[in-house]
Amino acid sequence: MRVFVTGGSGVVGRDLIARLVADGREVVALARSDAASAELEGLGAARSVRGDLFDREALAEGMAGCEVVYHVAGVNAMCVADPRPMFRTNIEGSRRVVRAAADAGVRRLVHTSSAAAIGEARGTVGSEESLHRGTYLSRYEQSKHRAEQAVWKAAAGTELEVVAVLPSSVQGPGRGGGTAKILLDFVNGTLPAVIDSRLSIVDIRDCAAGHVLAELHGKAGERYVLNGATMTVREGLGVLSEVTGVDTRVRSLPGPVASGAAAAAAAVARVRRREPRFCPEMVRTLRHGHAYDGSKAARELGLEYTPVAETLERTIRWFAEQRMITRDLPGLGIRAADG
Repeated sequence: MRVFVTGGSGVVGRDLIARLVADGREVVALARSDAASAELEGLGAARSVRGDLFDREALAEGMAGCEVVYHVAGVNAMCVADPRPMFRTNIEGSRRVVRAAADAGVRRLVHTSSAAAIGEARGTVGSEESLHRGTYLSRYEQSKHRAEQAVWKAAAGTELEVVAVLPSSVQGPGRGGGTAKILLDFVNGTLPAVIDSRLSIVDIRDCAAGHVLAELHGKAGERYVLNGATMTVREGLGVLSEVTGVDTRVRSLPGPVASGAAAAAAAVARVRRREPRFCPEMVRTLRHGHAYDGSKAARELGLEYTPVAETLERTIRWFAEQRMITRDLPGLGIRAADG
């Protein structure tokens, strides 16, 4: 069965294509550049189609003869000075992919949403049935929530079956930015402080598996949260200490102090015309914390989640392979020279 994939060169997309190819599927992937095209074909894609989410002809060409579309492409960013490109890609880009799939006679589309789109109230556990709080912690969260709404609306009245998967924080080999930077800074002993909160993660392999299972077993019109574990930040660092054999002391940063520091960093960045690495929407997200229930995907799709310790070990070993580790990790037999 031929499938079309957008966002195949991204963190989740790479693992998804590898899994589809391993399952014997013929993959056609959308590529925005010659470099992306070469990378996608190196991953095993049967062929790539040059274009982007707003190229109607490229979408039509790529989807021709495909029974399934995986729409994984999207922008995940915080602290951006101008969120309009992210909104355009995540919202309007998703709408156009759905319309193109319906026009091409595609049977099913698996849409990569985000657990952030749930918008659960603070202190509650987010699930597919949670009511949105009505406000947004970040512009990224807003873009993903509105993107999912756009997808359902665009598919209404067509014969296209849509299933949405909502991953929590995706962790594993291949991801070195975003929240994964916290892991790297901790093992390298350069993490200055943390905000005590709750976090939820899903292994990148489980995320890819969840996409495929949603295609095969998901019910049209349904959402499936992909989340393997929820823990406090301190609990997560404790597991990381056990895995690596290092005990890095990290102080807790009070929420109001973190908010003040973020506001100051954002102001300095504006003066320097740069995008800050630390900003108010990031602190709002961290202070809110996230706890998600991924049991529906396990129950209805048959998804099995990887233990957190295994995910963290695979991630740290990948850091070492990328020469990103700067000190010895006795628990894994990794020396600083290896990193």
